[in-house]
Amino acid sequence: MKLSAAGLELLKRSEGFRSRTYLDGAGIPTIGYGHRLLHPNSFPNGVGETQAAEILVSDVRDAEQAVQHLVKVAVTQGQFDALVDFVFNLGAGKLASSTLLKILNAGRHNDAAEQLLRWDLAGGKESVALKVRRQAEYQLWTDAAVRHQVAA
Repeated sequence: MKLSAAGLELLKRSEGFRSRTYLDGAGIPTIGYGHRLLHPNSFPNGVGETQAAEILVSDVRDAEQAVQHLVKVAVTQGQFDALVDFVFNLGAGKLASSTLLKILNAGRHNDAAEQLLRWDLAGGKESVALKVRRQAEYQLWTDAAVRHQVAA
């Protein structure tokens, strides 16, 4: 499964585009559409949107692979999209150790969706931006579930 256009739109909207290096909420140097700069990566002259989109393709592929590896049950496209956005934002390690994943892999898809909403803290405080992002992931998750149930 691959990230859909709706999932990519959520990710790009949530991350925003920045042509110059900035520190993300965790203090990690970041550029483009939320690309974390790990040594020795650097873009001293910044990036354009085309280059940022190319980098994003690689970053999304990593998040897709993590979700495919960690999730042991069938999911809808919207659920997959929400999980890829979650992993892109927080990292595969956070999903791997989460109650969300345990509940999902137990086949409790609706309960897992509720777990998404718990991930809205930055530095121990509620973040409006993360709250909005988690709500959007939840919407992708539940809209797809409703469509899937109707189609079944």
